[in-house]
Amino acid sequence: MANKLELTWIGKEDEVKLEPRLLVEDSNKSNCINDPNTENMIIHGDNLLALKALEKKYAGQVKCIYIDPPYNTGSAFEHYDDNLEHSIWLTLMKARIEILYKLLANDGWMFVQIDDNELAYLTVIMDEIFGRNNRVNIISVNMNSLSGVKMTHVINGKRFPAQKEYILLYKKGIAFSPLKIEKINKKQWDKEYNLIIPELSESQFDSFHELSDSEVNEILKGMRLMSLSSYAKDNQIDLTDEWKWNNSYRIFGSKSNKPLVQKYKTEEFEQIIYCYTNNDGNKRFFRTDFNRDAKDPRIELVQAKANSTVYVSDNWIDISNDGGVAQEGGVSFAKSKKPEKILMRILKTATNEGDLVLDSFLGSGTTAAVAQKLNRRYIGIEMGDHAYTHCKTRLDRVIDGSDQGGISRIVNWQGGGAYKFYELAPSLIKKDLFDEHVINPDYDADMLASAVALHEGFLYQPDSNYFWKQSIGSENSYLFVTTRHVNTQIIDSIQSTMQDNEYLIIACKSFSREIGNKYKNITIKKLPQMLLDRCEFNKENYNLNIVNPPIYEYEEDENE
Repeated sequence: MANKLELTWIGKEDEVKLEPRLLVEDSNKSNCINDPNTENMIIHGDNLLALKALEKKYAGQVKCIYIDPPYNTGSAFEHYDDNLEHSIWLTLMKARIEILYKLLANDGWMFVQIDDNELAYLTVIMDEIFGRNNRVNIISVNMNSLSGVKMTHVINGKRFPAQKEYILLYKKGIAFSPLKIEKINKKQWDKEYNLIIPELSESQFDSFHELSDSEVNEILKGMRLMSLSSYAKDNQIDLTDEWKWNNSYRIFGSKSNKPLVQKYKTEEFEQIIYCYTNNDGNKRFFRTDFNRDAKDPRIELVQAKANSTVYVSDNWIDISNDGGVAQEGGVSFAKSKKPEKILMRILKTATNEGDLVLDSFLGSGTTAAVAQKLNRRYIGIEMGDHAYTHCKTRLDRVIDGSDQGGISRIVNWQGGGAYKFYELAPSLIKKDLFDEHVINPDYDADMLASAVALHEGFLYQPDSNYFWKQSIGSENSYLFVTTRHVNTQIIDSIQSTMQDNEYLIIACKSFSREIGNKYKNITIKKLPQMLLDRCEFNKENYNLNIVNPPIYEYEEDENE
């Protein structure tokens, strides 16, 4: 540690040498009838390997990342020191976040949900990778009801009940795209808003800002202003707060305005409600039947809708796990599911329709389901069988329209969309019976060429005219992968078709010794030896060694 404060742990500086794997579509599991060219992806496999597989193509492309990693709450290695277990968790989380940072767009946003156990450590890791100045908020969200097994600790006087979790919000910070902060209703209805204009429609009010005062006043002519209680009584309406919120565009309060009184006190009017434009260019309203004898008459009308909402803060108490979350998506994910409303808020805040969203801990598929319903593109990664039993099942129900839970009714979801399902390809190199490294026999020629291109930083894009232009790099550089023995005849034939400014790498299983340095613009490398020191081959699992994932206590909604 030189001249800086940082979090250290055993193995922090050890490089995790990840093998860049291919992604292989399983067309039997894909659901792309509605859109055969869909870019939506569900990937089954270790998410660290999957992120590495995405790195080349999707670097800088993802507008919003949400992850909900398993929390380090269990004792995964009972025979080892807990500090070692914790170090492994930190090392593998750091490796994931480093790739996620690369995938994030320059104006992108990353949300990480975590509990108290790892909040402090994860914040320091995120600060190191993103920069502390790019930490935007630490949001708290209600994830547990005050019931269930955890209340035993409270009853025994051991601690307060755990009800909240945290969402760390970071920006990439290279470019800026503003968040669209949601406005929500105030916690309680303000009783000062006790007047109603019964005839006013929401569309009329929304059009007022485009009209002149005289045009607005023509619309208001003949409209009544009456007490909310009288209107409710006359129309047999139960004045619940929900009804008031829904009608807040035509509900008003009144307040004094001395300059307005002085201006209009002696005038006579043909209608009850008038509009005028103030010095700031905003439309304002006043009542003409104000008490002219009062000391400070309440003349100005103030719309409830414009004044009864507040911006969402960093304390999301309005969303909870109570009421039907366990049934969302039609899949069971015992007490670990996130409410769709949380993801809706995140995606609507940080993205627009068509933007790319990524969740590398997909779990029950909530992020992908919400992204589909909000018309965002998505990539979801899940390492366990949940990819089949939960994510695929849930998304199929979203696409066919049968999923009417979660946010479906809010967004009027009727179905649609598509995704392709991918598996991680097996490791490119394995050991044979004699403990020698060999190319995996499961790889055909195209897979081999594509995989080696990925390792070498080339794009597999075969040229129809020149067989050796199999993969393309930068500045007229190419890669040719073959399982054939390369001899003088082959290399001479290739070189005769090359331009002076073109450069070629040939990767092959064997080649004649005399051709190794024959041409300056052709380099020959031997498979698999050329790749052996670059990464860990034949490793399928970089899991976070979690025994006890988070458990939420839901309050079930019997109507769901």
